[in-house]
Amino acid sequence: MDRAARCRRAARDAVADVEPPRLHDVITDLLEAASMTPGVLTLESAVAIDADADADVEPVLDRAAGVQLIYEGLRLTRSLAHAEPWADANTHTYTDADVVSDDLDADLEILAADILVARGFYLLARTGAAEMAVRTVQAFGRDQTLREQPDADAEAIDANLECDVLELAVTAGTSAVGSTPPAELFAIANDVSDAVGVGFPPATECLSDLDISEMDATPGEEAATDRATSATDS
Repeated sequence: MDRAARCRRAARDAVADVEPPRLHDVITDLLEAASMTPGVLTLESAVAIDADADADVEPVLDRAAGVQLIYEGLRLTRSLAHAEPWADANTHTYTDADVVSDDLDADLEILAADILVARGFYLLARTGAAEMAVRTVQAFGRDQTLREQPDADAEAIDANLECDVLELAVTAGTSAVGSTPPAELFAIANDVSDAVGVGFPPATECLSDLDISEMDATPGEEAATDRATSATDS
């Protein structure tokens, strides 16, 4: 099974007990269609530091799933915030079955986004990536507030999420093998996020050309940049 498939399976397993069934279906459908780039980069980052992690990847999968779930939850939140499906809720008479169904779908998506982030936090709790996970969500909330300003560069602000999540992936992966993320891995994450902008293509498209698993990574180097951390600490 390739790394993307393993990440998808781990993410699905983490939400397998969600009820009711319709809410569970919303979440699993989202994960089935999602790019596994954040999760795969988590695995790749672990292997970059410790090649043995490639043969025994299961311990890293929970962290990969945690990163993936946080991203999917925030990505869905971003989409819902921009579309505002609830904006005209008070104008509905609820005599149209389609309208009622659409409103229910929007409500389920809002709940799904919350569950995805919460499960992601649970998987990363008490790991070396826990604090960065919190900072990533805080930075996202701050960015979405800034996005409402009249002169805001909406696309650039939205793309901050992808940048922050890939840095979270690097942190989660390297901490899984007992290492501090080297600056080189953060640079790779930033290059990928700069290339993709808002939203991720399939992992095979944006990570296939990277020699992450063969790079000369030295544990313990501090990253040159960490947008989520610096934005929160400023």
